[in-house]
Amino acid sequence: MKKYIPFRIGKGGLSFLMYKRACLVLFSLLVVLIGLFFASAGMGDMKIAPYDVWQAITGNGDAMSNMVVNKFRMPRILIAILVGIALAVAGCILQGLVRNPLASPDIIGITGGASVAVVLFLAIFSDKNNALTVSIHYMPLAAFAGATIVALFVYLFAWRNDGLSPISLVLIGVGFWALTKAATTLFMLLAPIYQASQANVWITGTVYGSSWQNVMILAPWVLILTVISFIAARHLNAQELGDDIAVGLGVPLTKSRVFMLLLSTALIGGAVAFAGGIGFVGLMAPHISRRLVGSLYGALLPVAAIVGAILVLAADLIGRTVFAPLEIPAGVFTSAIGAPYFIYLLYKSRNS
Repeated sequence: MKKYIPFRIGKGGLSFLMYKRACLVLFSLLVVLIGLFFASAGMGDMKIAPYDVWQAITGNGDAMSNMVVNKFRMPRILIAILVGIALAVAGCILQGLVRNPLASPDIIGITGGASVAVVLFLAIFSDKNNALTVSIHYMPLAAFAGATIVALFVYLFAWRNDGLSPISLVLIGVGFWALTKAATTLFMLLAPIYQASQANVWITGTVYGSSWQNVMILAPWVLILTVISFIAARHLNAQELGDDIAVGLGVPLTKSRVFMLLLSTALIGGAVAFAGGIGFVGLMAPHISRRLVGSLYGALLPVAAIVGAILVLAADLIGRTVFAPLEIPAGVFTSAIGAPYFIYLLYKSRNS
């Protein structure tokens, strides 16, 4: 019985193999995600049955259901899914890039760099009437720039003569995380940001207040970069074997690493721009996915993307329903689970 299912895009074009187990896992996770989607669309102050949710999505529901589902809940759900995909794929790329299971966007400070850039963007481009003077479409670019700058600094400071030091990467990354956290708080206190409540989003991480405009900006950003990441995943598989073997297989190591680093920071920048620093998704999703499908990136990346979407959507659903009428930011729940998990990973690797 064959263990793999072959996929080919175009005649003589891109081809790859997919574990049958990975396909089954991916299908199961998609079912879970769809279930969460309908639960999130139907639960809240106004309860809506799954059938009525579907009717509202297709425009056949009553006026109240259509408004609640399509105007208020749907943008929030889609932003949660997109942010989860972006953070999980970025976490996978970073862990493969430095061959360090402790690497994740928030732990090594990259998320913090994006947060600083977003708060600065809001501060610089706000006028006396507390309105933005430029298009909000530029905000993901600002977040990408901030994430890239911090990523490059962390990468450079952690580099030694014999290569990248995993322990140095984590320690230097934590230092940059603390620095960016302090800078974000300082700029929020001093700058006339056009909406203090919106700026506060980037401190904890939440998808509250998401709009269709946010979805229209973030969706192409995340989906295009995610597809590119899937295509480039074969280089990460080669790098897992070691630098010498990767070079022998024809991988342009330096160019590949720089390109993958830019991909991950672009994904992080987009996620942070619209949902803030939702913590530890980029750490947990790759680890959960490795336990499900192994470490080959052709299967790992798509599975991690769905796991990330499930984590963020579930955290948001719990935060706005379990403690109603209070709304707890999704980042609180992901951090509450992720921080102990990070400590466990540190303890597990203490002698390695």
